[in-house]
Amino acid sequence: QVHVVESGGGLVQAGGSLRLSCAASGSIFSINAMGWYRQAPGKQRDLVARITSGGSTNYADSVKGRFTISRDNAKNTVYLQMNSLKPEDTAVYYCRVDVSNFFSADFASWGQGTQVTVSS
Repeated sequence: QVHVVESGGGLVQAGGSLRLSCAASGSIFSINAMGWYRQAPGKQRDLVARITSGGSTNYADSVKGRFTISRDNAKNTVYLQMNSLKPEDTAVYYCRVDVSNFFSADFASWGQGTQVTVSS
């Protein structure tokens, strides 16, 4: 069982910043990638940013230049630094951890989500 816990969400004014954290623990043999996804009410859950074990990153076009994803492999933790926040960034942000177990089975685990609200 893999446990994924997000933190750092909150209420911020437009133009402000937040830093989200996501820590993975449990039965992890290796982490292939960690990423942040977000879902606004009535919308689908979409990729925000993702980082692989090798350090390659992907960002949604809407957050490029404003958000930065980083990781601390020793802590099995990923961060999302969000700057210049816009009201359109308001959503529940979910952490996804893509892992392999000892038998090379791949699966994804999700956190419970953390609310980010950006006021205008």
